[in-house]
Amino acid sequence: MRYVSTRGASRPLPFTEAVLAGLAPDGGLLLPETFPNVRDRLPAWKALSYTELAQALFRLYVDDVPGQRLDAIVADAFGAFEHPDVAPLVQVGERRLLELFHGPTLSFKDVALQVLGRLFEHVLGGRGGRLNVLGATSGDTGSAAIAGVRGRPGMRIFMLYPAGRTSALQELQMTTVADANVHCLAIDGSFDDCQGIVKALLGDPILKRRHCLGAVNSINWARVLAQMSYYAYAALASPAPPVFVVPTGNFGNIFAGLAVREMGVPIAGFVLATNDNDILARFVGTGVYRRRQVRRTLSPSMDIQVASNFERFVHLRLGRDPVRTRAFMAAFAETGQASLADGGAPAPGVEAMAVDDATTLATMRAVHARHGYLPDPHTAVGLAAAERLARGDGAPVICLAVAHPAKFPRAVARAVGEAGVATHPTLAALADAPRRRAELPAERQAVERYVQDHAD
Repeated sequence: MRYVSTRGASRPLPFTEAVLAGLAPDGGLLLPETFPNVRDRLPAWKALSYTELAQALFRLYVDDVPGQRLDAIVADAFGAFEHPDVAPLVQVGERRLLELFHGPTLSFKDVALQVLGRLFEHVLGGRGGRLNVLGATSGDTGSAAIAGVRGRPGMRIFMLYPAGRTSALQELQMTTVADANVHCLAIDGSFDDCQGIVKALLGDPILKRRHCLGAVNSINWARVLAQMSYYAYAALASPAPPVFVVPTGNFGNIFAGLAVREMGVPIAGFVLATNDNDILARFVGTGVYRRRQVRRTLSPSMDIQVASNFERFVHLRLGRDPVRTRAFMAAFAETGQASLADGGAPAPGVEAMAVDDATTLATMRAVHARHGYLPDPHTAVGLAAAERLARGDGAPVICLAVAHPAKFPRAVARAVGEAGVATHPTLAALADAPRRRAELPAERQAVERYVQDHAD
């Protein structure tokens, strides 16, 4: 299996090179040359545990890591989860929720980043190499990436996040990590500013080679691959092809589901749920991808106007045509707007809904009152979207529960009218821990200087 750039000007890469590169040399995102058709494997896959199914998926996409070693990496990663099923399906009233927050940092990002950290370590160990990992986070990616990389030999991580725009606990989960290979950079700007700086640094071939830079954001294909496991697992456990309701801001989570559908796993459709930062919902409705100012909401991990994984979707939607993909992305970069003006459905099989803060709070309050279950605000965005879903085909609906509510105590308190309703011992232990962070302006040069001064 080789990995090609969405922009078509880079040579195909084997999996391990794609993992270390993160971003393609031509600035595009990496995708597998093909999506394997797995329809004839599905009966056997239904009998597999979560970890066994993830191992089977990885073997289809990775041919330059010995099979037994690859299986061990995946098993070790999911052994770090506190639930034996890794991603259990739970019934909450009429809804089925796929709980993805049982990893070390209580977010769905752990599913991918526990695997990615171990993959980095394996590849670097075989080469005697080093890697300085760059990442940008609007909330949960940061702590999950740090948890996957902290203390691992040959690696340092530089995590950019928008100062004051994550939840207080999300920031604590990053800045209280004491390992010397962890650097938290509080940027005076938005998540889109952070993400733009990371992409600019990774897109500089000289800087990238000089400092052995790699990506930990969802632009790294290995993250998408790991997330594909829970869509396949939940779809095969469903009595009929399900509809997945996916809270998403960066398009990585829902793209993993779309990739699974490309492989032939039976999925009836997707609902893309966003908050007031509704660029993706507007695109699905109109075919126009138009940037606006980032709005601060109760679901900060989705406070995004430039979805970094969207380019992969555009590339597939345009028939894997790198020329048209480059033109689309160039138009958006230059004008803040791009359009799929070919008359087809903007996103076949995908509905989209935007949910405001008032509805988010009302949903959290209602679910807690009726069922004794407290969703975090991001999950509540998905649950609110599911309530608006009108389908007459009877397809089962599975809502993704993407974070533990204890990570968002202020939103929870506003929703239910009292503090301390959602707690977790992992988070409680952070209150008095020492914190480390560097405060930087939203300027590429400032971040580049910091990385040069602290890189391994």
